Amino acid sequence: MRNPADPVNGPETVGPRRVQDVDVLRGFALFGILLVNAQLMAGPYTAFGGGPDASGVDRGAAWAVTATTTLYQLFSFLFGYSFVLQERSAEQPGGGSAARHLRRTAGLFGLGLVHAVLLYSGDILMTYAALGLVLYGLRGLSPRAALRVAVCLVVGLALLLLGYGMLTVAFTRPVTPAQYAPEVAHSVAAYRGGFLSVVGARLHELPTAVGANLLYAPDMLAAFLAGLAAARTGLVERRGRDRKWLRAVVVRWLPVGLAGGVVTACCANGPLDSRWFLVGHAVSLLTAPALTASYACGLLLLLTAVRPAAARVLAASGRMALTQYLSQSLVLALVFTGYGFGLYDRVGTAVVLAWCPVLYGVQLALGVWLMRRVRYASAELVLRTVTLGRRPGSPPSPRRSPSRGSGPDPAADEPLRVS
Repeated sequence: MRNPADPVNGPETVGPRRVQDVDVLRGFALFGILLVNAQLMAGPYTAFGGGPDASGVDRGAAWAVTATTTLYQLFSFLFGYSFVLQERSAEQPGGGSAARHLRRTAGLFGLGLVHAVLLYSGDILMTYAALGLVLYGLRGLSPRAALRVAVCLVVGLALLLLGYGMLTVAFTRPVTPAQYAPEVAHSVAAYRGGFLSVVGARLHELPTAVGANLLYAPDMLAAFLAGLAAARTGLVERRGRDRKWLRAVVVRWLPVGLAGGVVTACCANGPLDSRWFLVGHAVSLLTAPALTASYACGLLLLLTAVRPAAARVLAASGRMALTQYLSQSLVLALVFTGYGFGLYDRVGTAVVLAWCPVLYGVQLALGVWLMRRVRYASAELVLRTVTLGRRPGSPPSPRRSPSRGSGPDPAADEPLRVS
C-alpha cells in the first residue's frame, strides 16, 4: 500500500499545494551548491585547483567539478517553479497579494544581505530577490512566451560573453597564478584575521560579487522563466514518474551537457590559459540546461527504483533549503575564516571536496530529524513571518482577516524556495 506522503511512489502532491518531487530535486541541488561554494570559500585558488604549486590531484578535482556541476541552475529553475505554486496558493480564499510578494522579496533580500556580510560575499539571495520582482512582473506570460524570452536571454548573454572572450584571447596576455598571488595576499591575510577583519574583507569583495551576479542575472532569470513555464504545464506532476520519458531525456541530453562541461573546464581550469575563461562560460550557458535536465531526470528515474526512504531524506532538506543553504555557509565560514579555524588558503581542493559529502550527509540527517519535529526550519520561519506580517499559525489582525470560510494560511505548506 502506498504512503500518500511518499515523494516518489505516492501521489505527486500532499495537500493542495506541495509537489514533493520539487522538494526532492531541491534537496539534491544543495549538494552541487555545496561543492561550488566550498571551493570559493576555502581560498582564492581552490576553485582553480590551487596556486602555482598545486598538485595534480587538486587540479584534477577542481577540473572535474567544473565539468560536471551545474546545480545552481537547477535551484533557479525550482525558484520559478515554486513561484507558480505560491501564486496558486495566493489565489485561494484568504490568499496573498502583491504586498505579500513584496514582503517576501524584502525578507529574502534582508537575509541575503546578512549572509553576504557575515558569512559569504558570493550570496545569491539578494539577486534572487531582485529577479523575483522581475518574475512577478512577467507572471502573465504564457508558457510558450516565457520559454522564448528565456532562450533569448541565454543566447544573448552567451553571445556577449563569447564575443568579449574572443577579444580577450586575441588582445590580452594570460595571467598566471604566480602573477595573481600578490593581488590576493591582502585578502588572504584579512580572511585569516579576526571577526572584524573578515567582515571587512567581505564588504570589500561584495561589490565585485554583486557585479558578477548581475552579469549572470539574465541566465538566472531565464531559469526562473523556464521553471515558471514548466509549472504552468505541470511538468513535474505529469512526467516525474514517467520512466520512459525520464530515460529519454537522460540519454538524449546528458552527452550534450557533459561535452559542454568538458569545454568549460578546459577553458576555466586548463589546459587552456586564463584568457579562455569567458569563452568557456559562454559554452556553459548554452549546454548547462541539458546537463541540469539530465541530472534532474536521472535522479527521479533512480529514485523510482530504490527505497522511498531515499526520496524522503532528500525531500526533508528540500523543504528547508534556505536554512540548509545558510548553514552550509556558516560551517564553511567557521572552518576557513579567522573567527573559526582559519584554514583559508591552507587546504587543497581535493581535501575540501572530500569533506563535502560528509557535511552534506550530516545536513540530510539533520533535515530528516528536524522536519519530523517542526513545520518550518529557522530561516524559513523568519521569512514566513515577514511574508505574512505575523508568526505563522497565529490569527491575522482584524484588518487583514481572511474572508469567512477560508482555510489556513494559503502558503503554509509552501516554504521559501531558495532555488
